[in-house]
Amino acid sequence: MPYGPPPGVDTSVPHSARMWDYWLGGRENYPADRAAGDAVLRVLPGIAASARADRAFLGRAVRFLVGRGIGQFLDLGAGLPTVDNTHEVAQRVAPSARIVYVDNDPLVLAHARTLLRGRPEGACDYIEADIRDIGTVLEGASRTLDLGRPVGLMMLGVLNHVLDDDEAGALVASLLERAAPGSHLVLSHTCDATTAELDGAAMRRAVAEVMERGGTPIRARSPERIAGFFTGTRLVEPGVVSCSRWRPDPPGRRDPEVPHFAGVGAVPS
Repeated sequence: MPYGPPPGVDTSVPHSARMWDYWLGGRENYPADRAAGDAVLRVLPGIAASARADRAFLGRAVRFLVGRGIGQFLDLGAGLPTVDNTHEVAQRVAPSARIVYVDNDPLVLAHARTLLRGRPEGACDYIEADIRDIGTVLEGASRTLDLGRPVGLMMLGVLNHVLDDDEAGALVASLLERAAPGSHLVLSHTCDATTAELDGAAMRRAVAEVMERGGTPIRARSPERIAGFFTGTRLVEPGVVSCSRWRPDPPGRRDPEVPHFAGVGAVPS
């Protein structure tokens, strides 16, 4: 069972972060979330595998960035704490890593302050802010991170809640313009691709199911639109792909595609 919602949080309406937690096998979810989550599973059975693949991608991407010498991370739209959060993965490899989480959800905030604890050698902080307010986000992050040095900019499953393409693109561009050379953008996004393994129509029906139940609005985008968010960066191989196929471990492993695509791009010097 969940710890209990903060005052004023309506648990009768499904919430995307709690549905994601449900698909991951977590306990921070409520009957409305589970009902909506099961409804989506009936339309799109692969969504639970997508949630797990996205979490595994986070781990691989963070370890990749630490291997490139990046020791600080700004996690935008952090979502509910679960297993292998950004700070846990980073500090397992580099105990002195510094991480700042950003979200504006009261439920996420309550649990983050309780559960997100970093190692004493490093730092772990949380900012309550709307990620679209880049100035406020960076001002708060600067209390913990040295923004004059490379930062891992984590945007996993957050831009799909920014429904307007131009607004979503401008948000990422503004963040990249202010990022130090050598920073890396790590981004994953709900995808409506139709491939041999993915049914784009099923994804659109699943999105409609969530929104009809009053859940957080979601916008699935094509792989090409997702790749467009990396404009101005150097995409790391293999580019924008299903998150289950981004630098798999072990190399050469080929898991089925999932309806969540991802990539990593480096901010050039």
